[in-house]
Amino acid sequence: MLKTLVLSCKALKFPSAKIQGSRQLKCKATRMELTLVQPDDWHLHLREGELLQAVVYHSANHFGRAIVMPNLKPPVTTTAAAVAYGESILKAVPAGSSFNPLMTLYLTDTTSPDEIKLARRSGVIFAVKLYPAGATTNSQDGVTDLFGKCLPVLEEMVEQNMPLLVHGEVTDPNVDVFDHEKVFIDTVLRPLTQKLPKLKVVMEHITTMDAVRFVESCEEGFVAATVTPQHLLLNRNALFQGGLQPHNYCLPVLKREIHRQAIVSAVTSGSKRFFLGTDSAPHEKRRKECPCGCAGIYNAPVALSLYAKVFEEAGALDKLEAFTSLNGPDFYGLPRNSSKIKLVKTSWKVPDSYSFSFGNIIPMFAGETLEWQASSL
Repeated sequence: MLKTLVLSCKALKFPSAKIQGSRQLKCKATRMELTLVQPDDWHLHLREGELLQAVVYHSANHFGRAIVMPNLKPPVTTTAAAVAYGESILKAVPAGSSFNPLMTLYLTDTTSPDEIKLARRSGVIFAVKLYPAGATTNSQDGVTDLFGKCLPVLEEMVEQNMPLLVHGEVTDPNVDVFDHEKVFIDTVLRPLTQKLPKLKVVMEHITTMDAVRFVESCEEGFVAATVTPQHLLLNRNALFQGGLQPHNYCLPVLKREIHRQAIVSAVTSGSKRFFLGTDSAPHEKRRKECPCGCAGIYNAPVALSLYAKVFEEAGALDKLEAFTSLNGPDFYGLPRNSSKIKLVKTSWKVPDSYSFSFGNIIPMFAGETLEWQASSL
């Protein structure tokens, strides 16, 4: 729950004014501060190599833990690979940080039930990610036959209480790109939850009112959803305003305004079924602005500022902490963080880009001014 909401009017140094012979101090500024249980990011791409070294700071600076996506090249399909990837992340985390990566396995047609048992025993793997083959970045090794080849694995996941994290889009070229999520719900996800009602499922980065309705129709505690800043703040017009905007391109693609509004209403309602998952997905600028640009929005540096903006505009700041910090660990059966962070309402400008030896990364809302800023306590 929201721990502290401080409205403080502080007299700062400025010339005093005289009114009818008396001295009057004017309050120069009103500052709003929120103290929250430290949030976690339940859907994050950290990449590897130089890119990992470059971006991990922005997540570690704000979040206590993060569910790390396994779509590397090659993908993280085994417990041994997940453990090794986790160790490489920890080596890249800034000194003194307590950031804890929670690892995942990449589900394939050949994943075995024994691998799920091994993953659970490892103590570092917390979920399995379902990418329909060809659905998004580095998903070419994903699943082609969920109910046939993967059913024994899914049944073992029920036994091990291991959540399935779902990229919820069909890849049929005959289905309109804006309908990929709805058709996936109707043809894959609803049948899956009916067949295995005790399988814990997180529908990742939801984008439609159809997804909101589906999640709300399921038994609480077994089906939940993560929500990104981009899908709360942007609709599909953001892809084309002022020309093609490659840095607003992500998958699932942005949708109509009516869908954005439905997601905002669900998230700010106080429902326990929805929680923070940035889907922050860094790509070097040249890979975003080339003839076949990559999908993904890099929002890690601005995510908490943007979530606060959404909740403030909805008049629901009292519900922000549950969404950012409580609902996720409760669903995963993990303890809530004991540390705190502070969100201060103070203007700051997002950098136009972040420069590294290999090139530049453009953050979400680059060059714009935001009204909330996060800091550790």
